[in-house]
Amino acid sequence: MYKDNYRQKFLLLIGILIFCIFGGIFLGRFYISPSIFFSIIGEGLKGIENTSIESSIIYQLRIPRVLMNVMVGAGLAVSGTALQGIFQNPLVSPDVISVSSGSAFGAVLGILFFGMSSYVVILAMLFGILSVGMTYILSRVREESSTLSLVLSGMVMTSLFASLISLIKYTADPYDKLPAITYWLMGSFSNVSYSGLKIAGIPIGLGITILYFLRWRINILSLGDDEVRSLGINPSTTRAIIIILVTLITATCVTITGIIGWVGLLIPHICRMFIGVDNTKLIPSSCVVGAIFMLVIDGIARTATAAEIPIGILTSLVGAPFFIIIFKRYKSW
Repeated sequence: MYKDNYRQKFLLLIGILIFCIFGGIFLGRFYISPSIFFSIIGEGLKGIENTSIESSIIYQLRIPRVLMNVMVGAGLAVSGTALQGIFQNPLVSPDVISVSSGSAFGAVLGILFFGMSSYVVILAMLFGILSVGMTYILSRVREESSTLSLVLSGMVMTSLFASLISLIKYTADPYDKLPAITYWLMGSFSNVSYSGLKIAGIPIGLGITILYFLRWRINILSLGDDEVRSLGINPSTTRAIIIILVTLITATCVTITGIIGWVGLLIPHICRMFIGVDNTKLIPSSCVVGAIFMLVIDGIARTATAAEIPIGILTSLVGAPFFIIIFKRYKSW
């Protein structure tokens, strides 16, 4: 009965996701009707070249943007779910272990010295990994490893990288580099392309896939380290692998779209309200709900005003009050 109930809920989520994907393609400042869309897709499948404005918008703008929405939303949501599961803390997210801030500092450094180039991607990933490594080393200063020490170390490193980003913004050229840095930090999908999809697809897809196969181990980690060891599983190694995967996913997302907050914190709670706390079901559900959330928010960012609203602003405006409502309703947290 429980499995059937979950299957129905998951199929409903898949249906909503498909609806949102088509909505993201149809809607925008330049509306494309479903009939035009299917006509252009049909011509493409038949090998007929279409050089219309609608065809360019669909293939060059809407489809890569919608696909990136799905990947980034799913990646950030599953990262937050995995971290909250292994730490048994509902307030943990990728931001807490300093992945986002480290990647952001690397990207800002790249923009300052090289402009918007491939070096930005490389530096963002390198500093994302470096920040997590520094967080882990700092958490072991007292020769003990605990969830609290790791979270506190993450907060320290996040504050450090935030200060360094502010320093770079202060010294950047106010007419050239500073606007680019500021806009990138607010998060946006406006510059998404097929090359960006290729860069993001492999690490995000690989990370989500491995986390999916490790989802039952996340459940086991909630039993406590002694019980986990009695089952023949090394809890420290398992947590390290999951943290590395989360770092890979989050650093890639931040590299491509900038800082997009609240997704990794909010979506796991929404999924628990409807799916439950079983990570074997929570991990795939959070992927779908995260993708839906990002498609909806990006749709609002594109259509709400004449100029596109940075998506990081919208996720904060929507996420903060929504989280307060959830937090008030579920006092057991």
